[in-house]
Amino acid sequence: MSKEKSSIEQRTEYAGGELRRSNLVADPLQQFTKWFDEVCESGQREPNAMSLATASTDLRPSLRTVLLKHIEPNGFVFYTNHESTKARQMAENPHVALLFYWQALERQVCVTGTAERLSHKESLRYFVTRPVGSRLGAWASLQSSVISSRKFLEMKYEEMKRKFSEGDIPLPSTWGGYRVIPQTVEFWQGRRNRLHDRFLYTREADCTWRIDRLAP
Repeated sequence: MSKEKSSIEQRTEYAGGELRRSNLVADPLQQFTKWFDEVCESGQREPNAMSLATASTDLRPSLRTVLLKHIEPNGFVFYTNHESTKARQMAENPHVALLFYWQALERQVCVTGTAERLSHKESLRYFVTRPVGSRLGAWASLQSSVISSRKFLEMKYEEMKRKFSEGDIPLPSTWGGYRVIPQTVEFWQGRRNRLHDRFLYTREADCTWRIDRLAP
């Protein structure tokens, strides 16, 4: 008995804006900051959510959503467990991709580049600003490892809560930040009839940026 293919007929006409070459600034990180500020003003929930794609040396890709925490002049910064799947893959293969999808403004930003691990000092500077519960969680969870149950995880959290109840919560050696240094940054603005605006920044050898319009 054959199975019929299901089709998803959801269709949205993008008409929220446009993107012209004259709108763009020369540096993609500055352009990103401009768009990020606009999406924050739009009220979209968690505008700093980004998909992070990594691949190990055997070329098997992985994808997950993480949170952007800093926009720096030379890259995008996020934090994670150094023993997680993504961290292990970035250690083997630093080439990564990021995707920001901002539905409220019908925009996407796609980034390719390389990931580098932040110093202990840089990671500590951010760690101490996290809520107490998040700092304890970094100690309680060995990210991506197999655990027996939810109860086990909650017990580890309570154990860390007791352990650090009378003092500062130090930075775990297994937790810290990564900076993605972009090689390309694409800005995508939805338009009518699927004739979207796409502009690609590519880093040149002299560290300047070339800007090209791409066909949708």
